[in-house]
Amino acid sequence: MAQEKKQPLLIIVGPTASGKTRLGVAMAKALSGEVISADSMQMYRRMNIATAKPTAEEMEGVPHHLMDFLEPDQSFSVAEYAQQARDCIAQVAARGHLPIMVGGTGLYVNTVADNITFSEAPSDEAYRESLRKLAEEQGVLAVYSQLQQLDPESAAAIHPNNLGRVIRALEVYHTTGITMTEQRRRSRLVPSPYRLSMIGLCCRDRQKLYDRIDRRVDEMVRQGLLEEARQVLAEGLSATAAQAIGYKELKGYFAGEESLEAALERVRQESRRYAKRQLTWFRRDQRIHWLETDVLGDFEHILARALELAVEDGVTGGEDRE
Repeated sequence: MAQEKKQPLLIIVGPTASGKTRLGVAMAKALSGEVISADSMQMYRRMNIATAKPTAEEMEGVPHHLMDFLEPDQSFSVAEYAQQARDCIAQVAARGHLPIMVGGTGLYVNTVADNITFSEAPSDEAYRESLRKLAEEQGVLAVYSQLQQLDPESAAAIHPNNLGRVIRALEVYHTTGITMTEQRRRSRLVPSPYRLSMIGLCCRDRQKLYDRIDRRVDEMVRQGLLEEARQVLAEGLSATAAQAIGYKELKGYFAGEESLEAALERVRQESRRYAKRQLTWFRRDQRIHWLETDVLGDFEHILARALELAVEDGVTGGEDRE
């Protein structure tokens, strides 16, 4: 596909609490864009506060897609996300607007940006059951360590506690003899249909990011995190939704086994660890233009630089909304 005929796609990534939502909205208003979420947890209804799902006020009238459409007990695969995101990009472009993908789920972002497809590997229920039994007897890390040995790149993209995805990755290799990483590599041989501009938000001083995360957790509590967590946990969660930070960490508090502060510190700690994993993932992508928000200073400077980068990459939209 000729470069000039590729569909422009702006992507804004970064760790949790880095300011992606605000920048995405501002870029959409400046470039006549619509936001497509690339957050694996903001897809779920009623999981609002812990996932930092933007409110209607924060969206400022900018259309947001692929948010709030799944029940918490529904699972959702990377392949399903990629298909819906591609369809959404095409629909946004057909309206004459710029698709802007915003989120911190690296696997979702790269699957779409690099046009990765997934072959239909056959299922082996007996093998899956043997892995589930191993997890019950020896813990999920016993299964995860197998994936680390066979396919370390896929293992790096999957949380160790997401047993469903870990088992599926092992099953793909078991039934096809080809790792998911190798499948993705082969699928990349088909060129991406998108002309990309990828912008990443980070802090030069990592502690400043961690401080932002801690403040965000405190704000979530003020917004009603505890009541939301009680309701979500009572409903039951799919293997995918169960990975959301801010719910499972509060189980001990709800059961009267530990103090609220101890449970909230676990939320902060897990959020910081997640941010570190996000940065590790995205730092490998040399296409990303990194903006150090603590160096650039106020938001207007961050926005101005992001707009410059989008223009330099040839990814712009229609007229300003305002």
